[in-house]
Amino acid sequence: MLITHDTRCALDTVVDLVNTMPEDESAPDGLPDVAGLQEFVGTHEISDVGVLSELDLSAVRKIRGRFAAVFAAPEARAAAGLINDLVAAAGTTPRLTDHDGYDWHIHYFAPGASVADHLAADCGMALAFFVVAGEQERLRRCEAPDCRRAFVDLSRNRSRRYCDSRTCGNRLHVAAYRARRKEAAR
Repeated sequence: MLITHDTRCALDTVVDLVNTMPEDESAPDGLPDVAGLQEFVGTHEISDVGVLSELDLSAVRKIRGRFAAVFAAPEARAAAGLINDLVAAAGTTPRLTDHDGYDWHIHYFAPGASVADHLAADCGMALAFFVVAGEQERLRRCEAPDCRRAFVDLSRNRSRRYCDSRTCGNRLHVAAYRARRKEAAR
């Protein structure tokens, strides 16, 4: 599957956005305030969003939950419905642009759109490409028991199981190794 630069950026953004969501009520929110949202926008180089407010923060948190539902969708039809709703609500307006040193690419949000509509349109379209390509199963959650972070499996054979093999994957492999050693010592 060919993934363009702007689609890859949108995928990275939506994964990071979903992963700001608290895993339970005791966990801190990864977007705690407007300053946190501003930092997220800056980190992901989200252009043309203007001055952010509490309304923007609330709207982004709302679409974050809707994106999380896409990663949890059991099959393509369910994911497609969720993505269609996100993109339609954003008032999608595709347009070609070449800004900030990047060659021609497509923005799906209308000029002057809110940051939430910007994210819903661009990230929603990036996820839509996966559904169209029959690759919805690549939108996953980490299989480590204590981690449910979202990720996009871009491995050739769709075999990635963990959000990060150096942390979650390695931790489980070490635990399995220790359990085998303990069992062998009995």
